[in-house]
Amino acid sequence: MRDLLRFLGHRLYTTWSTFWFVMPFVVTYPAQWVLGRRPMWYRHLHTFNRSWSIISIRMWGMPVEVVRKNQLPPSQPCVYVANHSSYIDIPMLFKAIPGFLNIVGKSSLAKVPFWGPLFGRVYITVNRESALSRGRAIVHARNGLAQGRSVVIFPEGTISKKPGEEMMPFKDGAFQLAISAGVPIVPVSMPLNHRFLPDLDGELRVRYSPLRIVLHDPIPTHNMTLDDVEALKQRAFAIIASEFRPDAAGLPEPSPRPFWRSSKTEDSKKAPQQLSGSAPNTPQTLTNGNAELSLPNS
Repeated sequence: MRDLLRFLGHRLYTTWSTFWFVMPFVVTYPAQWVLGRRPMWYRHLHTFNRSWSIISIRMWGMPVEVVRKNQLPPSQPCVYVANHSSYIDIPMLFKAIPGFLNIVGKSSLAKVPFWGPLFGRVYITVNRESALSRGRAIVHARNGLAQGRSVVIFPEGTISKKPGEEMMPFKDGAFQLAISAGVPIVPVSMPLNHRFLPDLDGELRVRYSPLRIVLHDPIPTHNMTLDDVEALKQRAFAIIASEFRPDAAGLPEPSPRPFWRSSKTEDSKKAPQQLSGSAPNTPQTLTNGNAELSLPNS
């Protein structure tokens, strides 16, 4: 009976969370479609996206901690670099970061029905397998910075395979952009998003979990050259990783199953996750390119 109640509770919370993610967009879609018709209105469309994110996160009902260290003046554009661990990363960034943001996302986002074309107009999409697409994205981001519009980039380029535990090696683009534009880099840590909504190859698995986002101290780039990209990248990597928590490393346990499911099947699904997790009281190693950063689990 306990397993059945847990299964039903999980399904109800997943349904509730999905409803409050979809409903605000559906209600406001006509207004968003109108605002997406002219570039001069994109700023207002971004306000809709921010409001949508705030409403959804609030209705999910879990505590959200937002830490902002030494915020920059609103008139100072910058490059935010954040770890990528979940499909709720973008809503969390929209909630926490003020101003009219420019966010770089994968080109497939623009193909999502209804929402995708709006995203593709207001923000920057990139096919990371195409050098031409990457170059075009950097040009658009540079133009936005020149107009006072901060940009958000996931320097890993994709969602980490071991979220909250290891980050993928950072790519150079965000750091080259900040140095060439002469704007600060702001590292952003989101150590718990994967606990709420992990990336599981299409499976929707929502978990009630506290969330946390930290906007770290800005890193000035004036007087830096492209020779400083590697050091800047390593510094941002270490700062973001400093907020990772050993107790939240890796993907959450499998979803509750109804009592009629075979325990043998359940055990076979748990085994790979147990093998990939970190053993208690052992250091985590976060790898960025050829460098390793060891973080003790304490």
